[in-house]
Amino acid sequence: MSGELTSGRPAPEPDAAERRKKAEQSIIKKFRRQLWSPFTRALGEYKLIEDGDRIAVCISGGKDSMLMAKLFQELLRHGKQNFQAVFLVMDPGYNELNRRTIMENAALLGVPIQTFRSEIFAVVEDKGGSPCYLCARMRRGYLYSQARELGCNKIALGHHYDDVIETILMGMLYGAQIQTMMPKLHSTNFPGMELIRPLYLVREADIIRWRDYNDLRFIRCACRLTEALEAAGQTDLRSKRAEVKELIRRLAAEDPQIEKNIFRSVENVNLNTVIAYKKDGVKHHFLDAYDGGGDDKADV
Repeated sequence: MSGELTSGRPAPEPDAAERRKKAEQSIIKKFRRQLWSPFTRALGEYKLIEDGDRIAVCISGGKDSMLMAKLFQELLRHGKQNFQAVFLVMDPGYNELNRRTIMENAALLGVPIQTFRSEIFAVVEDKGGSPCYLCARMRRGYLYSQARELGCNKIALGHHYDDVIETILMGMLYGAQIQTMMPKLHSTNFPGMELIRPLYLVREADIIRWRDYNDLRFIRCACRLTEALEAAGQTDLRSKRAEVKELIRRLAAEDPQIEKNIFRSVENVNLNTVIAYKKDGVKHHFLDAYDGGGDDKADV
């Protein structure tokens, strides 16, 4: 399933050492409360790292995954020493500019990446329509497969807090369901493998502030659909996620608690006040136990 594995870091530019040092120090010092603290809090709260783990830190080349790689490096340098990390980059068919940008950023930031090729972009391009869901599933499969070949038992993805609350609201508005993007998952197709999301409590705005403070430039989605739209002068795909992101932004401008309330809504589900729910694929309805003498009482 995986392609040829390579390793590489181009020779860094002359001032790379100072820029790298600044980027690393800013994580621990200037942005400690916004980045380092929520990162380590998520690790502890959701038990994302355990003794003996070998984790494939998956880097897409965007701001989120590259910051995640640096956070893992800082964790190994200053914190936990009970696990190993491999910094894994999959090339799903990037153009030469994006490929070079990833390599240069890895060199600049001192991330010892290992890369492998796949042909995901070519495959999903032939499917037509909106390929994002298929692309995401295929990416995950390739990453699991390559990580397992490297002796890893976990893959780490760079989804952050804003991804989580957008997913919750999208599920309600467009999927007629209440669900969330979980902080960790057991793989169903790769036994013994787990997916973890260490940026689960980190806000996207703070990632952007770290990026801009250090004058860093990362790739965006970089798929061929995005490239074609940008070439045509369209910079926004207007996806459902983009629409929900904008909706949350507008609501939060009026009430700063909105984002936190969306996040906490899936921590405070009261099964006594829902019509139905699913557990392990089995649907349970409130009428199943309604006349069983439970605690269902009307407020008077």
